[in-house]
Formats: sequence, structure tokens, C-alpha cells
Amino acid sequence: MAKGEWEDLAVPGAEFRVRATPRARQPGLTHESGVFRISVTAPADEGRANAAVAEALARALGVAKTRLTLVRGATSRDKTFRLD
Repeated sequence: MAKGEWEDLAVPGAEFRVRATPRARQPGLTHESGVFRISVTAPADEGRANAAVAEALARALGVAKTRLTLVRGATSRDKTFRLD
């Protein structure tokens, strides 16, 4: 995955649906049918996986990770992030 590969989707106010996989063997990111599938090696405790998912999504969109806000799904695999 190249940095900013999906920067054309980075519109302020846009919401991104994410299916997260914590504790994956290898990190990865794909975009299919409007849903980002993100695998991270971080465990799902104390918000580490959420932070890693936000960082991977921000890198793919070519924006700062502080511009992404987790709207829903803090304890779920299915998450929604909003670009501020």
C-alpha cells in the first residue's frame, strides 16, 4: 500500500467504513465495495488496535491521523471514521 493511495476519497466530512482485524500476522489494507479492510498486528486491548487502524487509514488517505475521528465501533470490528 502506497502512502496516499486513496487520497481522492479524502474529502472533509466524509465517513469511512472499516472492518478491522487486530492481532494479524501481517498488517494489510484493502478497499472493496466501499469498505476498508485493515489488518493490524496490535492487540485489541486499551485502544491499541484502534490507534493502529486509524494510523493505517490516515496513511492510505494521505492525511494526518489527528484528522480522523472514530464515530462508532470502538469495541467492535466494524468501525466508522470521519475525516474532520
